[in-house]
Amino acid sequence: MATREITYGEAVNEAIRLEMRRDPTVIIMGEDIAGAAGRPQYEDAWGGPFRASRGLIQEFGPNRVLDTPISEMGFSGAAVGAAMTGLRPIADIMFVDFAGVCLDQIMNQAAKMRYMTGGQAAMPLVIRAAIGTRALPGQQRGGGAAAQHSQTLYSLFVHIPGLKCVAPSNPYNAKGLTIAAIRDDDPVVIFDHKFLMGARGQVPEDAYVVPIGKAEVTKPGRDVTLIGISRMTQVCLEAARELEQLGLDAEVIDLLSLAPLDEEAILESVRKTKRLVVVDEDNPRCSVARDIAALVADKGFDYLDAPIKTVTAPHTPVPFSGVLEDAYVPDAARVVRAVREQLGLGGN
Repeated sequence: MATREITYGEAVNEAIRLEMRRDPTVIIMGEDIAGAAGRPQYEDAWGGPFRASRGLIQEFGPNRVLDTPISEMGFSGAAVGAAMTGLRPIADIMFVDFAGVCLDQIMNQAAKMRYMTGGQAAMPLVIRAAIGTRALPGQQRGGGAAAQHSQTLYSLFVHIPGLKCVAPSNPYNAKGLTIAAIRDDDPVVIFDHKFLMGARGQVPEDAYVVPIGKAEVTKPGRDVTLIGISRMTQVCLEAARELEQLGLDAEVIDLLSLAPLDEEAILESVRKTKRLVVVDEDNPRCSVARDIAALVADKGFDYLDAPIKTVTAPHTPVPFSGVLEDAYVPDAARVVRAVREQLGLGGN
């Protein structure tokens, strides 16, 4: 299968385009998906806030690429109805922060419909939501979007039974997970980190699936397990390189699927390394990081040689100040410090 280097955003666009070509029931809707509700003079001016739908309206037309009013409650509800009546809609709610205005449709309709109908009603709905704060120092800059456009709220969705939740970390798995989500008969929420959109990587030209529910060991190791989610996987890999300078061999797991969770992969890694650090950009209380820590404490306690550590954002809103925002996001230095504490080497 031929590959070439493209960006994360281009990989997502390609995944949607290939699935729309393959299956005429796939549609996409959201604010600025095409630009100005398909008016010719503004057509495709945006392609979505992160260009993931750029060029789709020219190929598939306004009946399948639908600009919507600024009403997440309205078009997410329309997407639920479309999924129940033979279509496979993709609803782009832009920032995950906006989920608050459409959570009833997601939590009480999409997530529960198969259960309430005894499995008779499928719900092939994809919801796309951007997460994350600014890039780390030395990486792509940006951000400064403050408290209402910078959150990482996937733990809210993971808590809801009936939803599948995925968080890609690079262009390859972004394309594969997006295709898997579109083909799934259950509602799937895709959390794309806004500052991975420009990341580049080798991606096959053809369609392929990265299975939902499976984590990936991106770096084998023997001394400590580092679990990353979305962009935090890159932070874990950076920390692993720094730990090598200390003579420590870290294993890095890219979680990829938040619900269902690959418990087997997590426990198998901890069984081998005896130590666990979970790195999560979300706030700490009731987070995915704490959920994984509870899982390992419950089912893998006898494997551990040190307390479990979680490295997360603080339990505060995201600050507007660039200096504070850089301090807000977990980085490799904090991960290394957590490992040193586990080993009794001090926090420096």
